[in-house]
Amino acid sequence: MSGPSTIPPRHRSWLFAPGDSEKKMTKATEGEADIVIFDLEDAVAEDAKPEARKAICAFLKTRDNSEHARLWVRVNPLDGPHTAEDLAAIMPGRPGGIMLPKSRGRQDVEELDRILTPLEMELGIAPGSTPVIALVTEVAAAMFTTGDYAGAPRLVAMTWGAEDLADSIGAMSNRGEDGEYSFTYELARSLTLLGAAAATVPAIETIDGDFRNLDGLKKRAERVRRDGYRGMLAIHPAQVPVINAAFSPSEEEIAEAREIIAVFEANPGAGTIGHKGKMLDRPHLSRAQQLLAQVRD
Repeated sequence: MSGPSTIPPRHRSWLFAPGDSEKKMTKATEGEADIVIFDLEDAVAEDAKPEARKAICAFLKTRDNSEHARLWVRVNPLDGPHTAEDLAAIMPGRPGGIMLPKSRGRQDVEELDRILTPLEMELGIAPGSTPVIALVTEVAAAMFTTGDYAGAPRLVAMTWGAEDLADSIGAMSNRGEDGEYSFTYELARSLTLLGAAAATVPAIETIDGDFRNLDGLKKRAERVRRDGYRGMLAIHPAQVPVINAAFSPSEEEIAEAREIIAVFEANPGAGTIGHKGKMLDRPHLSRAQQLLAQVRD
């Protein structure tokens, strides 16, 4: 029987660290990121991947068991030659989870599950217990499968990518003259959010490559949180505190949520309630309950 795949209670910030740099892996691990992702894909050159696999596994084995839940690994995509070797090399280190890049649809998560399960059994890890976050918009065809992930094994979160998507469709840029993402990439963000909601897993925002512009990062993180995103990828440690703050409910939000819940508790059975000049209905109650669940986590 498969063990449950779970996501760390806090999953606001997901910080990448190149898997071929012990120094950067150490710095990322010792920082404030909720989840650290040791990268075997884009951050590691082709001929450096074998040594990076060994480095990640060795690094994981030096960490206390209590740390492992937040130490994940991004493997290489399934349409290339490296994924099985990545997993065989890193799983003895018992990573907290796996990021699957360039996922083309639910079938890729299922294929990843088929590779992981015998490795877990061999290593004495509960089968099915290693969770997965899928990058679901990095190739053009994947845009059409974002709604197919419900019930996919191990899946605990979904995120998206704009740079590889631009490359996939031959775009010269993924941004307009105003510096904001152009329509295709905003569509990718929306489809990921909707797909994650359909799969009942958190949606995680993609990176902000301009790691020096922390004011811009703050505005973007706060905006996508309002839209329904629950965390964000980071490429630099300086981005982590900004992301953590943006995805943490404020005291005012918490107080308002508690007030809405109290109003409905005082009026059991009511579908709509007038409160402070506004009409509250059941969706308001649901959003308040979801916000307080984040606080409890």
